[in-house]
Amino acid sequence: FLLKTHMQPERVLYVSSQNASTIFPTFANRLEYSKQGKKIVITLHNIQKTDSDIYVCAGVLKNTSFLSVNRSGTMILIKEVEQTDCSNSSWVIYGLIIMVALLFFALICCTLYIVNIKKYFWKRKPNAVYEDMSY
Repeated sequence: FLLKTHMQPERVLYVSSQNASTIFPTFANRLEYSKQGKKIVITLHNIQKTDSDIYVCAGVLKNTSFLSVNRSGTMILIKEVEQTDCSNSSWVIYGLIIMVALLFFALICCTLYIVNIKKYFWKRKPNAVYEDMSY
């Protein structure tokens, strides 16, 4: 047997010596096991907060109904973790980047207007006087 022992005592898994097994309803569709000789590997899927407990292996003594419990168990503690939604904060970052870019562009435009940069790019007409002295 695999048993939960403290928080909510219940049976989890039973495997007989003839390899017949029973997975109890609370763990149906969430528990897998493999048996290799005298070793059993148990895997729990989709764990829930109610799965927190101390799990022990127990054997039934032949010709009796007594359970022989292994003294050491495995404690499983499931803590709820708050998931943060990052999508809102990413929009804030994108908004700030756009605002900084717009402000930088406005600063450049104001600077060019004050300096009157247009005069540097105009083609100037030469300041030359042409006088025809052929007469």
